[in-house]
Amino acid sequence: MQVLIDYNLEGDADLLFAPLLKDGWVELLKIEFVYFVDRSLDPKSDDTTIWRFAQAQGMILLTYNRNKKEDTSLTATIERENTPSSLPVLTIANQSRLKEFNYRQETATKLAEVIMYIENYLGTGRLYIP
Repeated sequence: MQVLIDYNLEGDADLLFAPLLKDGWVELLKIEFVYFVDRSLDPKSDDTTIWRFAQAQGMILLTYNRNKKEDTSLTATIERENTPSSLPVLTIANQSRLKEFNYRQETATKLAEVIMYIENYLGTGRLYIP
């Protein structure tokens, strides 16, 4: 499963990937972190464009700070366009805590759980992890 790493998490993605790799989740679930630059996505793209891209590519979007400030915000987009078969958007509840071992481990485990049981999370819109 490919996970599109929002540009605001690029610096912390390695912190989250490490426990997934160490615990064997990467191999078991074929987890791949994909970055905006890998797909020529402009970091200045609006949330609707990013959400639609992730959905079209079959990727889970992993983000931190997207909100509902306008019609193209992530929350507004999900409210308007989410379907029962849409992949969830995972939002890290507290990005600064990724530097803490236990929080990072919980977050990685929840990410792996969502991927493992993805059919249970389709259509849920946005999930805050851990």
